[in-house]
Amino acid sequence: MFIFCGYPTKMSIKKYFVLFIAILGMLIGWLTLGGSAAVMHFTSSTEFCISCHTMELPYEEYQGSKHFSNAKGIRAECADCHIPTDPIDYVITKIRASKDIYHEFVTGKIDSEEKYEDHRMAMAETVWAQMRENDSATCRSCHSFDAMDTYEQSENSAKMHEFGRENNQTCIDCHKGVAHFAPEAELDSEAYNRLIELTKETKAESQKVYPIDTISMGELGSINPTVELSVISSENGNRLVSLSGFQMKGAEKVLYMGKGQRAIIAILTEPGQAALVTGDYEEDDYGNFWRSAELKATIDSPVLDSLEPLWSYAEELDNVYCATCHSTIAANHFTVNAWGPVAKGMGERTDITELNLEILTKFFQNHAKDVAGH
Repeated sequence: MFIFCGYPTKMSIKKYFVLFIAILGMLIGWLTLGGSAAVMHFTSSTEFCISCHTMELPYEEYQGSKHFSNAKGIRAECADCHIPTDPIDYVITKIRASKDIYHEFVTGKIDSEEKYEDHRMAMAETVWAQMRENDSATCRSCHSFDAMDTYEQSENSAKMHEFGRENNQTCIDCHKGVAHFAPEAELDSEAYNRLIELTKETKAESQKVYPIDTISMGELGSINPTVELSVISSENGNRLVSLSGFQMKGAEKVLYMGKGQRAIIAILTEPGQAALVTGDYEEDDYGNFWRSAELKATIDSPVLDSLEPLWSYAEELDNVYCATCHSTIAANHFTVNAWGPVAKGMGERTDITELNLEILTKFFQNHAKDVAGH
């Protein structure tokens, strides 16, 4: 018997070569993809993020936040908030982050606390815009409207969450500064001065005027800013004006904007109360008694002949002190009475002045949902 031992043919050599190339390609691909994934994973760690000295300040802010330490013992790392898990968004975010490395080692754009503060607003707005693009995807990886027990939330929180759902808002619209300090609000220092300059253009024959500050009525009391005053006569810078409002039984020294609407327009002294021309008391749905009241008084303070400049100023205040932390809330979302405590509560979280808060509150109340023609 003969045993025939054959040698590999050209065809079989080609097959082995193709198989080798395929295996080599798969190996290179696996190493490339695996290596890329490993690099992306490593550069997403909190340890890597804070290895740059420019991240020392935001890391200190993060350490003081609820996302770092809380009663539940749950910690959100850098990637949990800044890197979406969606594959495409993940890659886009990593590509965008490459500029941070460039500025760290090449330009030194934020290599000091002063530089960091100078760029805080721009950096914050960039992150906010990215989070709006993906509907706050990283927030929603932990938080969900559907999982919220609103009965466990404060009344204001529950209202704002409901408002957010109704108006298709996203988390970052309201929850700015939760892990890092929000940028400082900055108001144009000349904005109010321009209002003062405009008062100089108010003509003596103007029939309606509006104070830009709390003004005196002499011994009768004081009038709050933005209140409409009807001019009866004017002479040598003094105006005899008529003020109309409502008085509530038991709080006679206060004049309110409307019946049942607790927006204060004037505070009266005893002589001021005695000088009122009043109607009859009428009971409201809550058992309170209200009556119309009119007062004539002489004023000599600067006033405007239109509310438009005041409302424009109020909108600027809203953008600076309110919209920096959350999205703008339409004035007609709340009632006159609701806006008072809401504005006061929000104002306490900022450095807004008492006068500016009063002007802003009056803007909201004059455009509230229960004001005719808002």
